[in-house]
Amino acid sequence: MMKKNTRSLLEELEYVAENRDTTHIIESRANNIINSAIHLLEVIDRNYSEEQAAILEKKLLIAIKNRDTEKFSKSLKRSKGQ
Repeated sequence: MMKKNTRSLLEELEYVAENRDTTHIIESRANNIINSAIHLLEVIDRNYSEEQAAILEKKLLIAIKNRDTEKFSKSLKRSKGQ
């Protein structure tokens, strides 16, 4: 009898996991990413000239759009060298 209850509980947990509210998950992750990006932009603004900060912001957005982390990293390394 115990085995049957355990299996039912595990099946229920699996069912809940499969049917999570993906909209809520996406919204939560998006909010976290947006807040982190805002904080990052504020750090960039404090540590780089206005011109360099504008370039880095543009490169960050392009890197996100193109799903290319190297794009931003290269720009950051170039800015650091100037």
